[in-house]
Amino acid sequence: MKSWLICIDDTDDICTKGTGEIAEEIAAKLNAKQPDGHSKNTASPFVTRHQLFVHPDIPYTSHNSAMCFQIESDLSLLQIKTICVKHLKQESAAAADPGLAILDLAAEFDIKQLISFGQQAKVQVKTKQQAYELAESQGVDLSEHGGTGQGVIGAIAGIGLRLSGQDGRVKGQIKLGQQADGSDEIKLSVKQALALTGLQTVVSVTGEELATDALLTLSGKIKAVYTQCQFALLVSYKNGQWVNATKQQLKSY
Repeated sequence: MKSWLICIDDTDDICTKGTGEIAEEIAAKLNAKQPDGHSKNTASPFVTRHQLFVHPDIPYTSHNSAMCFQIESDLSLLQIKTICVKHLKQESAAAADPGLAILDLAAEFDIKQLISFGQQAKVQVKTKQQAYELAESQGVDLSEHGGTGQGVIGAIAGIGLRLSGQDGRVKGQIKLGQQADGSDEIKLSVKQALALTGLQTVVSVTGEELATDALLTLSGKIKAVYTQCQFALLVSYKNGQWVNATKQQLKSY
């Protein structure tokens, strides 16, 4: 079974289905589709949102972010791409410029070049030509599926940022339930939080990995990030307790 990174960008428009939701749907389709005789995976992978450069020369809907996920599959590249493209064409907004990038993680590629492009795309205006040249040199299957196809830039940039292991917010909120009194504040250990969420670790905003017996006090919107090559709950120490990171603290991801 191979590991693949798949990233999409620029699929939405105002008041249409978001790129993150489309990415989750593609991940679920790929997760459920395996060749005969192979078992299906039980849970869809986490989708990470990667913030790109916001600039007047770059068309975007609201935030200019790409969506990336990793899939373990015995499907061929052609089979994977066929499923991705069909869903992109079906669900992307008419005014969108969708791009799709697929990378076989077992293939030979220069990870530094891909990461560098992704990091540059967070602070510079990049071109389609640059995106296609990088894709060709690194064996990334890069394709456009409507409009100007400008989304190919964000798609390959998202691949690089995911490969960096230090970028991206996990799409959606982490759900841990409510207390018996109806409060949304919940107290639990790191070990319990990981068991309930499927996340890999709990990390402080200063980069410290918390011990499994550390106690957390979580409330409101609980978000996860991709850091230190792990899916992590981001927390900070406040008033003598570990609490989930604020919106401002999450911005760097």
